[in-house]
Amino acid sequence: MKKHNYLYLFILVLFLLGCSGTKNIPEGDLLYIGHQLNVVGEKTSKEERKKIEKNLDEIIRPKPNRSILGMRPGIFFYNLAGEVTKEKGFRYWLKNKLGEKPVLFSEVDRVYNKKIIRNYAENKGFFNVKVASDSTRKGKKGKAVYDVSLNYQYLIKNILYPTDSLPISKQITSFQKNSILKMGEPYDLDKIKTERARIDAQLKELGYYYFNENYIITKVDSTVGNHQIDLLLELKNDTPEKAKQAYRIKEIYVYPNFKIENDTLNEKGKNVVKEENFSIIDDENLFKPIVFKNTLNFEKNDFYNRSNHNLSLNRLITLGTFKFVKNEFKENDTLGNYLDAYYYLTPLPKKSIRFEALAKSNSANYSGTELNINWSNRNTFRGAELLAISVFGGLEVQVSGQNNGFNVYRVGGETSLTWPRFITPFQVHTASGYVPKTKALINYEYQFRSQLYSLQTFKSSFGYLWKENSRKEHNLNIFDITYTTSNGVTDLYKAQILENSSLEKVIQKQLIFGPTYSYTYTNTMLTQKRNTFYFKGGADLSANVTGLLLGANDAINPKSILGVPFSQFAKLDIDFRHYLNLGNETKLASRIIIGAGIPYGNSNELPFIKQFFIGGTSSIRAFRARSIGPGTYLDTTNTTFLADQSGDIKLELNTELRAKIYNFIKGAIFVDAGNIWLLNNVDNKEGAKFSKDFLSQLAVGTGLGLRFDFDFLILRTDFAFPLRKPYLPKGEEWVIDDIDFGNRTWRKENLIFNLAIGYPF
Repeated sequence: MKKHNYLYLFILVLFLLGCSGTKNIPEGDLLYIGHQLNVVGEKTSKEERKKIEKNLDEIIRPKPNRSILGMRPGIFFYNLAGEVTKEKGFRYWLKNKLGEKPVLFSEVDRVYNKKIIRNYAENKGFFNVKVASDSTRKGKKGKAVYDVSLNYQYLIKNILYPTDSLPISKQITSFQKNSILKMGEPYDLDKIKTERARIDAQLKELGYYYFNENYIITKVDSTVGNHQIDLLLELKNDTPEKAKQAYRIKEIYVYPNFKIENDTLNEKGKNVVKEENFSIIDDENLFKPIVFKNTLNFEKNDFYNRSNHNLSLNRLITLGTFKFVKNEFKENDTLGNYLDAYYYLTPLPKKSIRFEALAKSNSANYSGTELNINWSNRNTFRGAELLAISVFGGLEVQVSGQNNGFNVYRVGGETSLTWPRFITPFQVHTASGYVPKTKALINYEYQFRSQLYSLQTFKSSFGYLWKENSRKEHNLNIFDITYTTSNGVTDLYKAQILENSSLEKVIQKQLIFGPTYSYTYTNTMLTQKRNTFYFKGGADLSANVTGLLLGANDAINPKSILGVPFSQFAKLDIDFRHYLNLGNETKLASRIIIGAGIPYGNSNELPFIKQFFIGGTSSIRAFRARSIGPGTYLDTTNTTFLADQSGDIKLELNTELRAKIYNFIKGAIFVDAGNIWLLNNVDNKEGAKFSKDFLSQLAVGTGLGLRFDFDFLILRTDFAFPLRKPYLPKGEEWVIDDIDFGNRTWRKENLIFNLAIGYPF
């Protein structure tokens, strides 16, 4: 072995010795390396004992320092940093971010841990548990040992509910059939607490406003023998009389212009608008009563109901009109059990203007900036309507080594009006905590693609948005109209059209109209959950009824409206994502996209803006944007600017392992696959049609990247290269054997750099 190799080995040994963590342990103390838990009991199964051991492992404190193969690098870096006097700098980062303070054996409170173990076991029905503790030592390391001896686990023989004649007792007894407590199951304190909370929630639905789950006492009778118990659920003797009574709603007062510094209750007589179920107190008369008819779910003489309570608050909050929402209930002075409801609402400023400077990227490998000016009126017609007007301008350039000067300049504007209710010929009611919305929109955009052409796009839509809950959202546009026209087509682009006729689709006039619908489900906001999901499915129908009325059945001689042939098609697409949380900010993210569009009647292909594309910064990153497919087809005619290959069918699969590297820097390793296809044969595009062999026509790529997460902006860089090229001759599609990072020619032809904003999915 060479001398320098001995030196490396010597340094490695020193490092490993330093990582053991015992170097700087104070005299007379030990490094705490964890605990040993011995759970025994002939009356319990091996599986039950293992389960108890696992749960006890989580609650015994303190936790030892993290170790890797017996080494503790956290302690090594902590000691390496030495004394740190400032809360910044490299040494502070080394000590507190990479480093980890040694956990000493003197910090272990074995008496406390014995108590914790005993309480846990008794709460699970092991009433005669025995716990002993000891310790072991090896060098300068110490370990705590806990011996847990279990006896019989007590089972529930009977569950007894209140038997007195009080109305509330009868209600509690009626809940017994849905109890989570079951006879024959082990005693479990956590389940008993959950059952008390369930009873309380049920009573809150029936008017028992002042009731509290702590008013229920659970008595345990262990004298029944045979290691069984009876559970008795009763009302405590000191339960207040108010808690035993069901209350109704008497009066409802709304203060829609509440100012925190004022005593609004004294203003009740100033300007009161009385409705059938509520009264509005507002001198400025800011809001029409319909706003509160659609948000308040209580009516006079209703029993108090927690669901209606929360529903009303959620609707007022999600209305987007009020800065603060406060609600309280007070007893009414009249005879009987009545509550008055008060809603104190502080409006947001009615009008506002906002300037935005955005960094953005898209799937076509364009990145750039955009400036937006947004003006809004949150109460346009006194019905909490939102009128929003915006103008924008932006510049996008091709990145990832593709910038040939074909930059995109965009300017435009949009006006929308959103009503906080369904506007329909018939009444529609929703029990959601989110206010349904009706939205009308008009949009115009002028897009200039340097050296090629310009496009003008007009859009208009009218439809409905509603959420069932925080996870499920629907968007239905009754009509969605898009009209696109081009001008300023350059000779350069015309010359390319002669080489590839499909490029002409980009600049053709397009008229698309019809209903669209999308459904979104997500629980990705549950960051502590191990598995989270995102799903979005959409349907897009164009000119179904119009085509039928006009007899549009010949795509060669299409029918027109105002001289423009209209598109007729049906399109479906889904986007499904799964996120597996592996802990320590490590996550496996996966996605599948499936889409298909069927042209018919007036069209023999989907309009260009509705077709599917694949490849690029947020798609298959080992291939340039829109350069894959369709099928095994490869466009060799266009060598001047970015390809624009499109298809009627799409399949895409992605998976990405994400992990934190340091502070705001995160890394990823990914694999992407997919392709697009045409539904029908097209001249000069051999291999483009969808067939039963579609799985053997997938493009595959892999790579790795960095994500710089600055909170306000996520900058993403990816390096990717292909593993499979579907356009190569049959049997030669896989190119893994050709990978050669040291070869300049290979790197130039295969290594793709992607720069983008945000995560790809």
